[in-house]
Amino acid sequence: MSDQSMLASSSGHSGPPVKLDANSVVLSPDQQAQVASKLQTARDKKDVADAAFKNGDVKDALRSYHESLMYLLGLDKNSLKALGMDIPSLPASSAVDEAASAKDKRTEVDLMLEKIYANMSACHLKQENWKRAMDTADKAIEKNPTNSKALFRKGKALGELGYFERAETALLEAKKVAPNEAAMVDAELARQRVVDRERQKAHDQKLRGWLSREKKP
Repeated sequence: MSDQSMLASSSGHSGPPVKLDANSVVLSPDQQAQVASKLQTARDKKDVADAAFKNGDVKDALRSYHESLMYLLGLDKNSLKALGMDIPSLPASSAVDEAASAKDKRTEVDLMLEKIYANMSACHLKQENWKRAMDTADKAIEKNPTNSKALFRKGKALGELGYFERAETALLEAKKVAPNEAAMVDAELARQRVVDRERQKAHDQKLRGWLSREKKP
């Protein structure tokens, strides 16, 4: 019997996952049940959060999203792959992307995390918590750089924080990956530019007032 066959046949133990190679593991039945249970609990928490989010109950949505994250972030990607829970990567746009895609497939957990962070960003925007809106949008974008909703929410949050150049970059990227959302993006860009001009005008007036006072004897 080969070394790998011997390892595979020992998967009934309840100890740590047995590694077949650098990128794969064999889970015992107990470990498989634990992973599946945690993932299902995370799904249930996310479903509750999604329902609250759709109903406009931001506080309950955020609480349930946080609870779902507690389960998801504790799951090992190799363990998920051992259970066949990996999914095809996003379409590659270059040779480098193709190599990365072949090396590291996304799992169901990656998709769930992307959606959770994107929706959390929307919740934080409604609460006018701009910093958290930006941070959670960034986490969604880490999972999927072409998530147009997360890019838009990041741009909006950055604009509210006064980072107009960075906001414009994020919004233009959202428009690039989702041309059908161009009208919404253009409206937000126009709004931010008006706000930026007004802030600059107020700043200039304040500066002129300060300089005029300095000139007085």
